[in-house]
Amino acid sequence: MILHGYFRSSAAWRVRIVLGLKGLTTDSRYQHLRKGEQLSQEYLAVNPQGLLPSLVLDDGTVLTQSLAICEYLNEVQPDPPLLPSDPAARAQIRGFAQAIACDIHPLQNLRVLKALAGLGQTPDQTQDWARTVISNGFDALERLVVDRPGPFAFGDSPTLADVCLIPQMGNARRFGVELRWPRLEAIDAACSALPAFAAARPDVQPDAE
Repeated sequence: MILHGYFRSSAAWRVRIVLGLKGLTTDSRYQHLRKGEQLSQEYLAVNPQGLLPSLVLDDGTVLTQSLAICEYLNEVQPDPPLLPSDPAARAQIRGFAQAIACDIHPLQNLRVLKALAGLGQTPDQTQDWARTVISNGFDALERLVVDRPGPFAFGDSPTLADVCLIPQMGNARRFGVELRWPRLEAIDAACSALPAFAAARPDVQPDAE
């Protein structure tokens, strides 16, 4: 398998975590987002959206969108499971993950911040926008899991919820969000102690700057 990613892409970060949890390896290709390499004709032939990550399977099949890739990896390598067998519990975990991947992250990613800058927003204003989006989202996430047993978001083992939360916590720190969500921070600490999460951090990737 070939994983197209970028060290700072939180979507690619999610997939790296799952690969680590599943004990799977890939060949890596790097598309530098700030240099626009994801928009090259060569990469657009892989993923017409020009987004990261993309996973190219051994037979040439291309998978896009991080949550779809994570669920594929969970299906082909069921242990350890990232989703429970109970349908309602599965839906709750997916809902938490999608709150990040669909509602928080897209509004503070590089494409949106560049668009805001193009509309005349100053760097301070775009950074404040990102911090506000993340903070509002974290307020809701904290309430979703505050009364659940840990140490992870939904119990005693990591799930798709944790896979999405940890990169978003990294984004929060990068944008200078003042962390004030005890349950989310406790989950972050529990995950950070696991080798799969530690090895997926942006700063230890081969393309890290």
